This record gives sequence, C-alpha cells and structure tokens, in this order.
Amino acid sequence: MNKFGLIGISAIVAAAVSFATFKVMEPRGGAIDSAQAGTPSTHFAANRGKDNKIADVPEFTQAAALVTQSIVHIKVKLNRPAENEGAYGGYYNQNQRAVPVMASGSGVIWSKDGYIVTNNHVVDGATDIEVILTDKRIFPAKLIGRDPNTDLALIKISTNDLTPIQVGNSDEVQIGEWVLAAGYPFSLNTTVTAGIVSAKERSISIIGQENKQPNGESGTATATSSAVEAYIQTDAAINPGNSGGALVNTSGQLIGINAAIASQTGSYEGYGFAIPVNLTSKIVEDLRKYGEVKRGILGVSFPSPATEDQFLIQQGIKPGSVNGAYLTGVQSGSAAGAAGLKPGDIIQGIDGAKINSSVELSERIARHHPGDAVKLDYRRGTAVNSTKVTLKAQEAAPKTDELAPQALASKLGASFAPLSDAFKQRYQMNTGLAITAIAPGGLFEQIGIQRGSIIISVNGNRINTSDDLSKAFKAARNGIVRFACITPDGSRIVFNLSLGA
Repeated sequence: MNKFGLIGISAIVAAAVSFATFKVMEPRGGAIDSAQAGTPSTHFAANRGKDNKIADVPEFTQAAALVTQSIVHIKVKLNRPAENEGAYGGYYNQNQRAVPVMASGSGVIWSKDGYIVTNNHVVDGATDIEVILTDKRIFPAKLIGRDPNTDLALIKISTNDLTPIQVGNSDEVQIGEWVLAAGYPFSLNTTVTAGIVSAKERSISIIGQENKQPNGESGTATATSSAVEAYIQTDAAINPGNSGGALVNTSGQLIGINAAIASQTGSYEGYGFAIPVNLTSKIVEDLRKYGEVKRGILGVSFPSPATEDQFLIQQGIKPGSVNGAYLTGVQSGSAAGAAGLKPGDIIQGIDGAKINSSVELSERIARHHPGDAVKLDYRRGTAVNSTKVTLKAQEAAPKTDELAPQALASKLGASFAPLSDAFKQRYQMNTGLAITAIAPGGLFEQIGIQRGSIIISVNGNRINTSDDLSKAFKAARNGIVRFACITPDGSRIVFNLSLGA
C-alpha cells in the first residue's frame, strides 16, 4: 500500500475516534420514564486512556433530566424609587415616586401541590410573584413565608400536578463530588452546569447585606448572629438568575439551594454557594406549618472564623489543636449555661455527628426547634464530656431606646472615637470610627476584634461617630448588623452581629 493510502486510512480512523468521543460527551435529551425517575443512580461512561485502562467519567444526562423538570423560573415585580427624579431630588430629600421594577430568579418544586422553595432575596419586597414552569404554564404565586436569616423563602401556586425534586442528604456530600447547578441564569431557559463540590461549611457573610449582590468579600457571621451560613461551595457555574435554583448530585437528588456567588464583577468567577438541603428542609417545614421559622438557641459565642486563629494565638492556644467549636462565652440563662458549658470548652460533636468548626455547629443547631434536646460532646482541658442540652427560643431584638451610644458601647464591649482629620489625610481615608478599647469578656473580645481596628461601615452606611453607629443599629433590617472593618495590620474583615445577641 502506498504512502497516500496509509494517510487516507489514518484520517478515516482518526475521524471515527473523534466522532465516537463526541457522542460519549454529547448530552442526550428527552424525558425519563417513571421507573428511571423513581430510582436514580449515578451513570458513568467508560473511556480508555493511553495506558489502556478504563476510566470512569460521570454521566449527567439522567440527573439533568430529573432536575430540570423540578425547577421553575420566578419573576417578581418590585416598587423602587424612581431614578433621576429631578436634578436635586436626592439633595433636598424630596419624596420620590415608586416605579415598578421587574426582577427574576429560580425556584425548586418542593411538593406536588404547589409549594416552591427559593431565596428570600428573590422575593423580598415583591408586590407580585409569577412562576413559569418548564412546560411554559404561568401561575401567580402566594408568599407563604420568608427567613432572612438563612435567605430562604417558600411560595405556593394553585396546582396539584407538579413534579417535586428528589431530596438528598447534604451531610453525605463530599468535597470533590460531582454536582449540577440548575436554574434560569440571566432569564434564559432552563440551564444546567456541572462542577465539583470545592468546600463545605463556608461562611461568606452575605446574609444581611442591604445590597443583595455578592461582592466576594471575606468574612463570616459571628456566633451571636441570627444569620446561619454554612454553604456548600461549588465551581459549577452559577450566575445572576440562578438564585433559588437547585444544586443536585449525579443521582439528581437535591443537596442545596443556590444562593450566592463570589465575584468582583457580579457574574460567575469560579465560586458559587448553596444552602444545604438538610437545613432547607427544616426551614421549609417551619414556613409551611407556622409561616415563620422557630429556631432553637444554644446561647454560646465563639470567634469569627476570619479572626479565630489570631484570637486563639492571643490566648496561648495552637489553632491546629482546636478540633471543634471553641467557646468564648456562654450567655447567662441560656440552654448551654443550664447544661454546665463554660468558656474555653470545645464542642466536638452533636447527636453523634462530629463537629469540626463553629460554622458547622451553628448549622446543626439551626436545624432544631425550641424545646429540642440535643447531645453535645465537648472537651474541657484534657477531659472529654457529654451533656444533654434543651434548646431555648430565640429572644426578641432589644427596643431601639436600648441602643443609645453608651448602651451600645457597653453591649459591644468596646469604646470608640472619631478619626482625626490628620489621620484621615495621612491614610487617605474619608470615613471610619476607631475602636480605642476592648472590654475584657465583652462581645468584641469574644469574637476576636482587636483594639485599634477601624469600623468603616455598618450595613453599607458609613460610620464616623458613635451616633452614626447607634443609628445604623436602629435602622438594621431583620435584626442583623453587618460590620466592615480594617484591623491594625491592614486586613479587611466583614462580620455580622444580631441585635438579640
């Protein structure tokens, strides 16, 4: 056979191999029959590598078909102040007329009879909610309840023929596991993206912001915050409009509700975050039954993860030696106090499940109701102990007259002073309130805030005086206050506090 004949045969073989490989990776659409839908399983396509070994590659078509029939597009109408209401409207505090604004997100079908789960920030402030199913049917929706502390909401449409999502177990999710994110990004039709779980129990301090768009700042909700953030982190592409959509495993089972992205641009940059389904299930149950969330409270505090290592080092403790949630405080009259827990204890387990961090502890406790009894395993010194704790109801936020500057300083356990003009000029700062002292045992000391730190803003409002700080607390929505600070070493930290702490 001549040289040209060999080249021709080689080209044909190469084309066939390329076509076969494409067909393996090509998604195969179409509905799944009821037998398949009832018993989902992970599928793998076998590819032979250069070493002639068979490699398992995840097959996503069945999971994609399952999830896409159980997600919806949510459109909401909001009333917002009109922009450009005259050149001087904003300066003279003129009343601005409200104009309707349209926004959208995603939702997950929870039950056959019309209950749908989404994010609180998707429906917050909505005057009208509209749900569009994958079969293009359109329904008006009723808001059943919202929980700003987990960024979850429950809505309902009038129908009885929906296909609910299959609920998985977020406790069993493993880092490195393949997942799919499904929703309606940018108001496009149903979209599914694939990635892996890149981390668990992430706290990004996004709950409680006035601006609901994630900005990628690092930080965390403190132990005393009502906000609960213990996100599943994934590199599956999540974009605006995906909020409220589904994060599923390769069996098509729901493991999380997509809620946020870490981005400097507002679009996908590699990290997305989902609320674990085990927490979601409890919130949905409460909203469906009571119209609000009833949370059991343990009554402990611990360092913010952003400052935990620094705090432990200051206490003479090696950070790597703390395997669990290190308690910096136990509230008087709390469930933890009644059970005999003390500052310095390290909670390492709850109801037999291992606890690795304060974020994980907060999420596990948030799954419970007032009156629930939980078993806690904790280390005190070298001794390992167990105790039964009966959780209490969450206290109401204090009255606004309790938030005068002096009372607030006492509550936070800190003293404050405005920045001098010379300091602002030297460091090119146009706002800030200095923390001049930290009271021993106070709230700021408990969460690791240092003397010399500078408060830049609270809930997005610039802070220059103690009066500014007091006003920001009084105006806080949902009882959550979000601090942006600069530490003495120049690091920027963000953390949340609850008025009921």
